[in-house]
Amino acid sequence: MSLRSVEEQLEVVLAEAAPLPTMRVPLEAAAGATLAEAVRARVAIPVFDNSAMDGFAVRFEDVRAASPETPITLRVVADLPAGSPDDPPLAAGEAARIMTGAAVPTAADAIVPFEDTAGGLEDSLRSAVVTRAPRARGAHIRRRGEDLLPDDIVLEPGVALGGLALSAAAAAGVTEVVVHRRPRVIVVSTGAELAAPGAELRRGQIPESNSVLLASLAREAGAEVISVATVDDEPHSLRAVLDGAADADVVLTSGGVSAGAYEVVKNVLGGQIAFTKVAMQPGKPQAFGRLSSGALVFGLPGNPVSAAVSFEVFVRPALLRMQGRTEIARPRLRLPAARAWPTPPGRRQYLPAAVDRSDPSRWTVRPATAGGSGSHLAGGLGRAEALAVVPADVESVAVGDPVDVLLLT
Repeated sequence: MSLRSVEEQLEVVLAEAAPLPTMRVPLEAAAGATLAEAVRARVAIPVFDNSAMDGFAVRFEDVRAASPETPITLRVVADLPAGSPDDPPLAAGEAARIMTGAAVPTAADAIVPFEDTAGGLEDSLRSAVVTRAPRARGAHIRRRGEDLLPDDIVLEPGVALGGLALSAAAAAGVTEVVVHRRPRVIVVSTGAELAAPGAELRRGQIPESNSVLLASLAREAGAEVISVATVDDEPHSLRAVLDGAADADVVLTSGGVSAGAYEVVKNVLGGQIAFTKVAMQPGKPQAFGRLSSGALVFGLPGNPVSAAVSFEVFVRPALLRMQGRTEIARPRLRLPAARAWPTPPGRRQYLPAAVDRSDPSRWTVRPATAGGSGSHLAGGLGRAEALAVVPADVESVAVGDPVDVLLLT
């Protein structure tokens, strides 16, 4: 049986991962959500002409000849802190003391910083002795709308709303945004060998870690995890969880999708979803389809590294697509290998890797664990900050070889 390519499997997945419905939410509730409609400015940025410096608002003609040798003295007729609504008139030879962010008087066309006067802030309420002329009209004035004007687009659809984006929207006077609903996800770890972390282990048991892994990765991808469960290899145990999945958009299972005798996901969902072998290592066995409730099902391998890689390659892009995200791929670099490592024949390798940034001009990449890409090496995941991606036709990686690297952090 020929193996399906990673691209073919991802195409199947993304064809089913339609963007979820939209909702209008207050700005303060939108952190992490994905924008569904463009955000347009309600006010200009800056809202009005304002001072970029603490100093004096002046008429340029009055001070254009000022120098240390020929200082010019102006009479201070107003004091303008930030937030002042005043717009004092300025006659010839007059100035207004002004603080950063305060509205510039209509009569002024330049700002002289305190540093360019003889008295500075200490002697600034009655007169200003200007010792250095502004470079030109408009010096140190932030003009209304020089960043954005009303109705300009602040944010495009498809972007994740982090702190910087939300700040820009708030500065533009926006109070609400339209976002896609977050995918609701159920995580199910399967296997009779699984025990709760910290429990006394009997022979044959291991601590269960995939539910923590997949729930955390799903949340990092913007999803809402509504349920986490661990079940044994009895079909009725998994069916009971799936029967309660009516509110889920996505069900993530780990384990039970390979060729063994007790593959509970395959035994329960065989004939309903597709079980496929993909030309990748780790992560060759994959299951994907849709429940009768409409929820997408990802049946991931049970070994922790396989589950983590499968999530990154298939699940994360789908969750982002369901949120309407424009960019669904991880940032990719091409870095030289700091160590040599073997690769699997005929399959694309996704190696948990660490990036050495000690030389800013020459980053390098190396395996995160001495065991390479073994799918059972869960401890190495804690050191992984990237996936090194090696094509199927590469027989091995040597020191210095260029390697494609997907950054995970």
